[in-house]
Amino acid sequence: MVAVTIGIVRLRNLFAVVMLGGIYSFLMATILYVLDAVDVSMTEAAVGAGISTVLLLATLAVTKVREAAPIHPPALPLAVALVTGAALIYASVDMPPFGDPLGPGHQHVAPEYIARVLPETHIPNAVTSVLASYRGYDTLGETTVIFTAGIGVLALLVGRRRPRRSDGASGGGNA
Repeated sequence: MVAVTIGIVRLRNLFAVVMLGGIYSFLMATILYVLDAVDVSMTEAAVGAGISTVLLLATLAVTKVREAAPIHPPALPLAVALVTGAALIYASVDMPPFGDPLGPGHQHVAPEYIARVLPETHIPNAVTSVLASYRGYDTLGETTVIFTAGIGVLALLVGRRRPRRSDGASGGGNA
């Protein structure tokens, strides 16, 4: 994943960047699957590697394929990224070890959901019941936002089409 990220940052060919972005999403979906987060893995594969890649390729069809050279050195964005990374590392120092069953999340919220999920929802899978029942409106809202964003991108892409001549070649002017 680090090699793919470096490739994304270094390349100027936007087609290659889009392809590497899809590969990155697929790798992330694989990692999430290995961590037993199958629902998040499937979402990452569908949205990250699937729909996002298709929308970005459609956008490239109506734009330039090469990124413009930067006008100024990227010192400010690099500084912001480094400060943000340092803050995240600093914040993660007090976190419990990964998968620790005595962590706060496993002591307060999880037992309550596990105890109530089957009697209240009649859904045997706890993750599905939380997403579909307890967080149903939230999931509906997220789906609506993604759908609206997709429609917006499609509307922008359709609006950028050039008029076609009667002989099938694209271009402006009278035929």
